Amino acid sequence: MAPKVLMVAEKPSIALSIASVLSGGRMSTRRGSTEVHEFDGTFLGFPVLYKVTSVIGHVFSVDFPGRYQDWNATNPLDLFDAPIVKSESNPKAHITRHLSQEARGCGHLVLWLDCDREGENICFEVIECTGFNSKDGKKVYRARFSSVTEKDILKALSGLVEPNKNESLAVDARQEIDLKVGVAFTRFQTSYFNGKYGNLDSRVISYGPCQTPTLGFCVQRHLNITTFKPEKIWTLQLYLMHKGYELKLQWKRHRLFDSDVVQMFQNFVKKDGILKVIGISEKQESKGRPAGLNTVKLLKVASSSLGFGPQLAMQLAERLYTQGYISYPRTESTAYPSSFDYKGTLGALVRNPVFGDYVHQLLSDGYHKPRSGTDAGDHPPITPMCSASEDMLGYDAWKLYLYICQHFLGTLSPECKYTRIMVEFESGGESFHCVGQHVMVSGFTSIMPWLAVPEINIPEFTEGERIGITRIEVEEGMTQPPDYLTESELISLMEKNGIGTDASIPVHINNIGERNYVQVQAGRRLVPTALGISLIRGYQCIDPDLCLPDIRSFIEHQITLVAKGQADHSLVVEHVIEQFKRKFAHFVKQIDNMDALFEAEFSPLSDSGRVLSKCGKCLRYMKHISTQPSRLYCGTCEEIYYTPPKGAIKLYKELICPLDNFELLICSMPGPEGKSFPFCPYCYNSPPFEGIETLFGASKAGGAVKPSKGVGMPCFLCPHPTCPHSVISQGVCACPECDGTLVLDPVSAPKWRLYCNMCNCLVSLPEGAHRISTTRDHCPNCDSTILEVDFNKKTTPLKDGATLHIGCILCDELLHSLVEMKHGKSFFRHRGRGRGRGRRGRGRGNKKHQDPKMSFRDF
Repeated sequence: MAPKVLMVAEKPSIALSIASVLSGGRMSTRRGSTEVHEFDGTFLGFPVLYKVTSVIGHVFSVDFPGRYQDWNATNPLDLFDAPIVKSESNPKAHITRHLSQEARGCGHLVLWLDCDREGENICFEVIECTGFNSKDGKKVYRARFSSVTEKDILKALSGLVEPNKNESLAVDARQEIDLKVGVAFTRFQTSYFNGKYGNLDSRVISYGPCQTPTLGFCVQRHLNITTFKPEKIWTLQLYLMHKGYELKLQWKRHRLFDSDVVQMFQNFVKKDGILKVIGISEKQESKGRPAGLNTVKLLKVASSSLGFGPQLAMQLAERLYTQGYISYPRTESTAYPSSFDYKGTLGALVRNPVFGDYVHQLLSDGYHKPRSGTDAGDHPPITPMCSASEDMLGYDAWKLYLYICQHFLGTLSPECKYTRIMVEFESGGESFHCVGQHVMVSGFTSIMPWLAVPEINIPEFTEGERIGITRIEVEEGMTQPPDYLTESELISLMEKNGIGTDASIPVHINNIGERNYVQVQAGRRLVPTALGISLIRGYQCIDPDLCLPDIRSFIEHQITLVAKGQADHSLVVEHVIEQFKRKFAHFVKQIDNMDALFEAEFSPLSDSGRVLSKCGKCLRYMKHISTQPSRLYCGTCEEIYYTPPKGAIKLYKELICPLDNFELLICSMPGPEGKSFPFCPYCYNSPPFEGIETLFGASKAGGAVKPSKGVGMPCFLCPHPTCPHSVISQGVCACPECDGTLVLDPVSAPKWRLYCNMCNCLVSLPEGAHRISTTRDHCPNCDSTILEVDFNKKTTPLKDGATLHIGCILCDELLHSLVEMKHGKSFFRHRGRGRGRGRRGRGRGNKKHQDPKMSFRDF
């Protein structure tokens, strides 16, 4: 049997491209966690069986062990010394198991991960999963490539190298630093401030070593604007008519801050009344074509000219790359390698209907090699790899692709050459001038017209010529503050100060928007919110280093040394963590300084919200504060009860929870098919039963679930045996989609329905009925809860105008015919164990096994 070679790419689409090229399209494909393509071929001169598959990004993510996950039980300071664990990023995909299975019997592993530090880190994740890290003679190879074209794939296969452990360790260092620092500060800030202010519109008040300095740039510009003091300015404007042209001349002094002085100069010029031409200069100038396109330049242009935020621009670029239209989009280099095939790349674009004629002209007239740029040692500049059209890509992706093509063609085009003429005038002792421009060679601006040099026509003048002044004006104005930062300007500041990488810059900018620290306004300008301003001003009061770029720049420098093998990974992490631990301890002690700023900006809980329901402890009314995180506040007990996020909260018929005397509330989720469910504020935040395996709003993770802000136990998860609102009373039958239970929506009339208490499955019940309610009886065939339906007299399907009908929605012929599945699989009737194990979940089973402390699935 031929030896087996396992190849692993970063995405399924790249694995398909690699397999298609190496097999010539002759391969078999089978399903796994990701597809596996198999074919015979030659590797290092020997016949082999190739298996090409992929991961879906990082296989593992870093986090704290389970004992550190409880915010209330863990001191954030302890997180700096806490161990970290790596767990599967996407457990449902079973990538670890998939790689382990596919690696069995393989003697060679070829890694086709993206060629950057993150890709290198994923390489070693794959090595760990496949077991190729053991000393058993198995060989590991790294493919270096910049595009998924046939030429690049074959070239990478012929020049395999070893994976770079140092670059992987650099990513490990960054992940550990960002996790420990970010989570410690975020937990403390969130816990401290969210319970104090009512109109603090943020569920999580996060800190990040990159995110916060990024916000700092935006807030600093805001402070520059608000502290700016405008001043009056005056300037002298002269106009003349000459050979049919009316010209406005520029004053050499430009502007002055004293109106009397400007008035004096105006009088001098008025008295003279004549302009004398004292100099004419003509200069041949050129506008340089662009260097190669790197990631930062692409993001800046996408934001300033195409209207795409950095995050969207990067997503579009990655899609174009995986589809084979452009080269790898994450690069810091602007210089092409000496071996770059310009002619071949141009040849791939010559048939494009939009710019193909320009490409043909470049090939026939001779293209110019790009000007020298910066070689960062990573990837060549971003380059188009094949021709595409808008129909093939879609509007947004086409706009980005078109710019990449125009930029590439611009780098191979001649420079723009033009003549610049300056005519200087004198009158009353004051100097003025005008400028004319005439383009001789359009050059690269023919394909990049937005960079074109404007034509400025002026008449001919003769030195010594005297011309009458048409009019003289003094213009009054005010000095203007700077405008808010654009995304493009922010990207430049981040690059200059070493904040983030070409891959992470879009993420940091996106994060400060999602956290409600800034808002993107017209022109993609970033305007800080009250929360963002308060945070940065607070850091500036306590420890300016926390929001200045210097520290992150230092960290990035140290991580780069790790990537180059010039610094020890563990020592760098230890040093940085120790520094931040000291800063955190100081920050906690001085938090009152930041709180004073929050106090001036935000309202205390006692002044916020609207009166809604009674507290079960003091029987006084509590206020509902709808800003995120949504919560109830009892001013008498000074207690906070978080409510389900995103839903509208109302009082539920003044009904009382039998366990704690709190008034029940109803939560209506948004959308025409959103759930409506009752909940008790106290039970929601402090589930009274043990063994609850699922909480509403919780992310599914291993181990026991614990309530956190907005996460809790509504009535549809409560296993109380007698409460009329619990899942015991309102549950009807097992969900056909998951292990959950279909529960009657109590306020869905007249469009009655059931919803699953665990997934988005919806079932419509007979519409227009006056009343539908559950009973205490169960179907003898399937153990589902019997429903009592009171039909409308005018629309009743019952004989002789009867309106009352009692039956099982699964087994009763009439009721089942009126049931309609909104989401999920077909809602079949199941005879026998309709509430049994398997896809239909667990049923009540034998009544003698009932236990109110058991999970609701076992009721």
